[in-house]
Amino acid sequence: MKKIVNWMGILLLLLALTACGSGKTNEQGYYDRLNVYNWGDYVDPQVLEDFEKEYGIKINYENYANNEEMLAKIQAGGTDYDVIFPSEYMVEAMINQELLQEIDMNNLPNFKNIGEQFKNLPYDPENKYSIPYFWGTMGIIYNTQLVEEEIDSWEALWNPKYRRNIIMIDSARDTIGITLKKLGYSLNTRNIEELEQAKDELVRQKELVKAYEVDAYKDMMIAGEAAMALAWSGDAMLLIEENPDLDYVIPNEGTNLWFDAMAVPITSKHKREAELFIDYMMRPDVAAKCAAYVMYATPNVEAMKLLPEEITEDELAYPKGNIFEKGEVFIDLGEFTTEYDRVWTEIKAY
Repeated sequence: MKKIVNWMGILLLLLALTACGSGKTNEQGYYDRLNVYNWGDYVDPQVLEDFEKEYGIKINYENYANNEEMLAKIQAGGTDYDVIFPSEYMVEAMINQELLQEIDMNNLPNFKNIGEQFKNLPYDPENKYSIPYFWGTMGIIYNTQLVEEEIDSWEALWNPKYRRNIIMIDSARDTIGITLKKLGYSLNTRNIEELEQAKDELVRQKELVKAYEVDAYKDMMIAGEAAMALAWSGDAMLLIEENPDLDYVIPNEGTNLWFDAMAVPITSKHKREAELFIDYMMRPDVAAKCAAYVMYATPNVEAMKLLPEEITEDELAYPKGNIFEKGEVFIDLGEFTTEYDRVWTEIKAY
């Protein structure tokens, strides 16, 4: 039995080494492996293949479902992720926890392609640790064949007429956030009373909710299996393309203006190659391919010139003017985040 246990241990070790990659320097002088950790279906696969061919670097690509899952992996250590795609509040949180490496802008000549209004944002004031990748809003996507009245308020998601026909995002910050906006509060509140009011509203809504989802809601809306859903703008544009009966609205009470970024975590042992990849992702043609594939708004102004006008002129995807007047950006709530986690756990337990 002892011999079997030893051989099993050796086998597991070999498998672990294979998974991480025992890479070496390639002919171009780069380490030949790069570990990328990203949201599901959030980059054009052809872009990754092209990068591998151009630089001789094999990309080990993994997906995560939400920011908190990604953070837990980085905090736990034992990983070798080189590039991650955190949202704005998570960038700030990871900076504060010293989990991100400072980026060498000398290695990012394509940063010039990022629009000025997307640089030096509050969560990373000097872009020392992150580069914006996509941005957008949160709103309501609804089926015009099932919803006759005008939708212009978050209150629509609490309409008993659509009992068991409403889908909510399975995410504490997003779902609690829009509920706070519905109540007239900041989606970054640190006020316990306001947070408890949002909890009461979501508990009251539960009997109306068909499901709490992150990705599966897309197929459900395309198939006409629900009247409406809480949705990110990029998803909404893609769904409308698949089902013309769908429409998207940003409620009058205001919304979450979100940003997803590219960053180099403390786990990276190959920062040079990570920065090479980030710079590659800012090439106009590459950024345009990803924007067309994912259907989210790109902050890359040169990439926008390569996209069809029907996309860039769609104000639901690319709001005009001062975008910060239309929404509020999530910030890191520090230790108060545990209160949101507590409230979310209590909501889901009802």
